[in-house]
Amino acid sequence: MASAAPAFSPETLGVIGLGRMAQALLLPLLEDGLIAPGSVRAAVATEASAQRLSALHGLEVTTDPSRAWSAPVLLLAVKPQQLEALSPPAPAASAAGGAAPLLVSVLAGVSLARLQARFPGWAVVRAVPNTPCLVRAGLTALAWDERVSPAQRQWALQLFGRVGEVFELPEAQLDAFLALTSSGPAFVALVAEALADGAVAVGLPRALAHHLASRTLAGTAALLSEQELHPAQLKDMVASPGGTTIAGLRRLEQAGLRSALIEAVVAAAERSRSFA
Repeated sequence: MASAAPAFSPETLGVIGLGRMAQALLLPLLEDGLIAPGSVRAAVATEASAQRLSALHGLEVTTDPSRAWSAPVLLLAVKPQQLEALSPPAPAASAAGGAAPLLVSVLAGVSLARLQARFPGWAVVRAVPNTPCLVRAGLTALAWDERVSPAQRQWALQLFGRVGEVFELPEAQLDAFLALTSSGPAFVALVAEALADGAVAVGLPRALAHHLASRTLAGTAALLSEQELHPAQLKDMVASPGGTTIAGLRRLEQAGLRSALIEAVVAAAERSRSFA
């Protein structure tokens, strides 16, 4: 029987870019005692952000990324257009077990090949998390560099598993995953806003309309998921012959809502591919 891969539990974690997604990933590690605040080496772009985030989380946050680069794991969470401005040094040493140090990138649309070229000597994970990770209801897809060890892979799966559901996918599918799950919340938010505006137009107070729209979407998502319904099944359950729902659905089809949403996902995927 093959022996299990040794546990990978880095004593220090480097973080470059400490925006909302990086904070969402970091906080469960701190709350569960898996890493101490003093073991996080975080770097941000401005001194004002460094001071604010240090006070908020009890971390040492600086504008100097040099210490972050020397950690056995680096979470890279800057904007994609900031990638070329980084000056990564060569890794100082291999991680435990002789593996290359691990770089986990959450940069939207930036391919493994581009990351590997920019960070030679690192084992690279390309991660595509979505915004609901902020409330631990997220979806994340991971694609792997061949240098990522089994223990590092398990650590990355657990990192993102703390904030939602995780999928290991071929990199060729990540742009489509991003378009649906990362851009999708904005599309759904637009639908929620439009539904609320419609309710306001027919007499509901705005605050109540927004609350009811968001709860309607949340309840619908729960029903689809928990009963494993195809969306068409749920639509047909609600739309009775000659009723109010089918009248509304007819207007949506006339306005091209279905086609507009399909094209929105396709456009987002194509834009993601352009960053590669």
